[in-house]
Amino acid sequence: MGYANVAPLVLTAPIIADATIRSAVRIKGVESQGVVDGFVRFYVMADVAALIRGPGAVAAQVGYLVDMPLEAGGRLPRPKGMRVIMFARPVAGRPDQVQLIEQGAQLLWSPATDSLVRNIAEAAIQPDAAPAITGIGNAFHVPGSLPGEGETQIFLRTQSGDPVSLSILRRPGESPRWAVALGEIVDDAAGPPQRDTLLWYRLACGLPATLPEESTANEDPERGAIAREDYAFVLQALGPCTG
Repeated sequence: MGYANVAPLVLTAPIIADATIRSAVRIKGVESQGVVDGFVRFYVMADVAALIRGPGAVAAQVGYLVDMPLEAGGRLPRPKGMRVIMFARPVAGRPDQVQLIEQGAQLLWSPATDSLVRNIAEAAIQPDAAPAITGIGNAFHVPGSLPGEGETQIFLRTQSGDPVSLSILRRPGESPRWAVALGEIVDDAAGPPQRDTLLWYRLACGLPATLPEESTANEDPERGAIAREDYAFVLQALGPCTG
C-alpha cells in the first residue's frame, strides 16, 4: 500500500486505530448481501491498542463488520489474532461499535504501514497543510524579453479557499522549472513537492487531466497554448496518482 492508496483512508476516517482482532464470526445469508465475489464478511471484535485519531475516547474493545478476500484455493481467511489498522466512523449511541468507512478500510499492521499512516495523519493537521484541490481558476503566460523565455501562472481552487498556485519558468536553452506556492506570494526559491508527501498527493491526485479551456479564455491563443503545455509538463513531473 503506497501513499496514494493510504492517504484517502487517513484523510477521510474520523477514527484510525491500531487493533488486534480478538474474535471473528462469519456472516452469511441476508446480512452478507453486497459482498463482492471472492470476499467473505465477518463480524469481529478487536482490542484497540492505540488510537491514532479519534473523536475523544474510543472503547478498549470494539466490534465491526469487515469484508475480507478469500485466500489461495478459496480458503477462508482467519481474522482472529490479526493486528490491523482500521479506518472507521463511530456508530451513534454505540461506543463499543464502529463502521469501516469503505471496503478495504482495514489494513494489516506493519511497521511501514503504521509509520505511513501516522505521517499522513500528522501532516494533515499542520497549520500549513496542503488543502484539497477542487478545480483550476485562471491561467496565463507572460513572455520574457528573449525568444523562448516566459512564465506561466496557474491558480488552483481549493476546498478551504486557501490560495494555491503553480508557476512554470521557461528560459532559453534550459528545461522548464516549476514550483507550487501555498499562499498569496510566489516564492522563486520554492520548487516542486517531494513525492509521497501530502502536497504531492493533493496535486497528483486532485488536478484534472487537462487545463480547462475557461482557464485561458481571456488569453491570447498562442499564450494559452503555452499555458496548456506547461500544465501538461507539471502533470508529467508529478507522475500518476498511484502507489
